Amino acid sequence: MSDAPRDAAHALVEITGLHKSYWRGGNEVPVLSDLSLEIAHGEFVALMGPSGSGKSTLLNLIAGLDRPTRGSLRIDGRELAEFEERELDRWRNQQIGFIFQFYNLIPVLSALENVEIPLLISEYGADERRDRCEAALRIVGLDHRSDHRPGELSGGEQQRVAIARALVNDPLLVLADEPTGDLDSDNAEEVLALMQRLNRQAGTTFVMVTHDPRAADRAQRLVHLEKGRLVEGR
Repeated sequence: MSDAPRDAAHALVEITGLHKSYWRGGNEVPVLSDLSLEIAHGEFVALMGPSGSGKSTLLNLIAGLDRPTRGSLRIDGRELAEFEERELDRWRNQQIGFIFQFYNLIPVLSALENVEIPLLISEYGADERRDRCEAALRIVGLDHRSDHRPGELSGGEQQRVAIARALVNDPLLVLADEPTGDLDSDNAEEVLALMQRLNRQAGTTFVMVTHDPRAADRAQRLVHLEKGRLVEGR
């Protein structure tokens, strides 16, 4: 895991005049309208808003999983619209970490093998992949559980494995979609404390979608979306 500092000359995420619409039955349905937002290297940003406000759509656009209808979306100085699909897939695998509400772990694989998944299409050899996976599990406090399968882990431990998987490629940005939505309050607090520690001590940049005000309180900045538009935050 690299400790090299990121370039702070520009914002990590630069969104300008972003629009996203879908088409249903010949009708255009706007989801995001003229949205502009900057996220700095090392920030922990929470996205909140009612269902249908565009939070998950915005997260998918930042990840390059979807394309904007118009507007600019730059990550680390690169305009995502300029990527070819294959290049975008490789860039996403190397530069974006994902944390999901339901962990998305493969039941038949061990914790270490689940963490290794993003590295399988990398140029790392088997020994280096294992070293990186062990380091990631150590960061989240689960190196002693590396041989356990998801069914042998608590919900909080499974989410910590998912966080290790998100970190294993030393990504520019970690995107978390309701990371505590399937956890009880104790495990949720543990996971949020871990994310906050990674942000403060390691400078990991997080963008988190959440409905939970307690989760949002862990972030440095709160961004509200309503009907596809950015509204006042803190």
